[in-house]
Amino acid sequence: MRLIPLMLAIGLGLAACAPTPTTPVQSSVGDGVYGARVDSGPSGEPIEIHAVRKAYLTDRNVRQRVAYAGSEAPGTIVVDPYARFLYHVIAPGEAMRYGVAVGQAGKNFSGGATIGRKEVWPSWTPTANMVRTMPDLYGPLRNGLGGGPENPLGSRAFYLYQGGRDTLYRIHGTLDPSSIGKATSAGCIRMFNQDVMDLFGEIPTGTRVKVRSRAESLALEGELIQMPDGYLQPASVATTAATAP
Repeated sequence: MRLIPLMLAIGLGLAACAPTPTTPVQSSVGDGVYGARVDSGPSGEPIEIHAVRKAYLTDRNVRQRVAYAGSEAPGTIVVDPYARFLYHVIAPGEAMRYGVAVGQAGKNFSGGATIGRKEVWPSWTPTANMVRTMPDLYGPLRNGLGGGPENPLGSRAFYLYQGGRDTLYRIHGTLDPSSIGKATSAGCIRMFNQDVMDLFGEIPTGTRVKVRSRAESLALEGELIQMPDGYLQPASVATTAATAP
């Protein structure tokens, strides 16, 4: 089964949030929010969630309570794939903000949806179109890849629905914490496993989700520039850094 993540990595950029897995890294940042955890797997087996390296815990990546300028009601999840943030609106004018990674599929949808279902250690199944167009790659996975520590959807997943139909848009964990805050070649919206696990316990099925368009992101977050390390910075900060002696 260790060949499966490698096979999925070959099929970068395909539809239905095809994930881009990498091998988890071991690290230690103490016993805080992003420290190591032990979780129960699909069959009740213990699964170690590795601590997130301090290098990945940038100011834009770590969860934090922030002032919120959007108009969404408390309880709403707001995804901004352009600013690479996810907000959980917790009170008028306040939200818990999380850094996310965004794959190409994460920019293929905007507007309103609801969380139609949520899964612990989710499985992943390629679409019929993926199997049809790349049978050698996805044919062996037509019946799905079970949830677990090698599944690129990570520890938890939220599935967005419209009118009772699955949009194929996902918010999920990751095997690659180094990707958080960056653009990726595939996938939808990834979170640190620790973040998606805690959020999973806070929001129920049926929660309203708003995915911002690029115009909405610019209006609320301002212009952002991708730096050489792959992270975003406000344009004013990036320009100042570029012109500094």
